[in-house]
Formats: sequence, C-alpha cells, structure tokens
Amino acid sequence: MFIDTHAHLYNERFEGLLDEILQYASDMNVKKIICSASDIETAYKAIKVAENNDGVYASIGVHPQDAGNVKKDYLKELEELAKNKKVVAIGEIGLEYMEGCPDKEVQKRVFLEQLNLAHKLKLPIVIHCRNAVGDMLEVLQENKALLEFGGTFHCFSESLESARIVLALGLHISVGGVVTFKNGKKLQEVVPCIPLDKLLLETDCPYLAPEPNRGKLNHSGYIPLIAEKIAMLRGITVEEVANATTENARRLFKI
Repeated sequence: MFIDTHAHLYNERFEGLLDEILQYASDMNVKKIICSASDIETAYKAIKVAENNDGVYASIGVHPQDAGNVKKDYLKELEELAKNKKVVAIGEIGLEYMEGCPDKEVQKRVFLEQLNLAHKLKLPIVIHCRNAVGDMLEVLQENKALLEFGGTFHCFSESLESARIVLALGLHISVGGVVTFKNGKKLQEVVPCIPLDKLLLETDCPYLAPEPNRGKLNHSGYIPLIAEKIAMLRGITVEEVANATTENARRLFKI
C-alpha cells in the first residue's frame, strides 16, 4: 500500500477526471491521498474533495505566493476549517523567493503565524520552500518548539547538508517525481541518506509527473514509479519503500 502525501485534486485540470483518477490510484495500490490547499479558497475545495471521497484527507494553509493577500481574520478561518475531521495538517506553508512573490518579511510573518496555529491545533505542518532554504532553516531553528507535532518538507530538492538540518529538527522529507528526472541528480544523491523512518512519498499532482511520463498530467497513480526509483537508489525493494513510507505517513498525519 502507498500513500500520496501531497496532491492538488481540486485543480481544474482534474475536472471531470477525478473519479477515474482516484480509481486508477486505488488500482495501483495508492489507498490514501492528502489533498493540499494553497490558500483559503482552495482549503474549502480540498476539504470538499476529502469529504466526498474515502481515503482522501486535506491539509490547509496559505502558500507563500498568496501571503500578501491574506485577510485580517484568515487565521480564525483556518482554525475553524481545521475542526473538520478530514483535516490532518496545516500547509502548504512556507517561503518562496521568486520574482513576483510577496515581500520576504510578509512571507515570514504569515509563515510564522501558521506555524503557531499548527502548534496550537496540535497538527503537523507541510512546508513549501523555493529559493529560500537559508531563511527557511533559520526560521525553523529559531522556532523549534513549534515543531512539536512534526511536519514534512514537501517536494524536497535541497542539498544533503540542508536535509541533515531538516532531519535534526525532527521533520520528515517528502520526495516526488523529480527524483526520477535526468536532471534530478542532487536529489538522487540525498535520497539514500534519508532515514527510512523519515521518508514520505508525494506526487504534487497535477505537476511534476515522474519519468517516463514527464510533461504529462501527473496523478496519484504514479506514486509507484517514484517508489521504484527510490528503491533502486537505496538498494531495497519497492515493498520496503511502500511499507516504511506508509507507516510514516500514518504516524505523522494520524490517518
């Protein structure tokens, strides 16, 4: 059995296809999926998808790209939404220092506010980090007490040194389709060094489809392809990857 710990099943690209995609995922032994929101609007959508489908759960939060658009009462709204029994995490939240993104200090403030909320609610966090790993690790290290209920670095693509800091903070590392890419050598070098009890699988669908489907619509049914690559890199069986990552996801997200 596999668990896809990060998918955007409400995405418009899945319109009219969701039932088929979920059935295919189940046929591929992907029995549980966490649908991850990126703002308040998609939090409602993620919860709706989770409520309407057995084996689907939701994580809710404001992505750094949307940090500049939050309303004054957004934390109260997230807290209310988190009362839903299908909500298992706060995320994806974090930092992204790309052109067009909100001011860095605004991102840090919104990220820290949601770290505090997750701790208050006793929920794990789902971290998004892009071109901001230095500041991200600094914020996390300065606020280690807020990581009491764990979390994961989603779609990890950083260095081995950064991975070691993440792991020292007690966080999990989630690996997606990039590990199968020809230009994914950095991640391929990191994966064998991640303790098996801290490893998670994800698709981040509809983005980042693994080889040999790169460039196509990604979906949770491709999780076994990611597991196969990880097994090869670690010199273990796919079954061992499946068993370990499933247990890790169950333990972290209580699903």
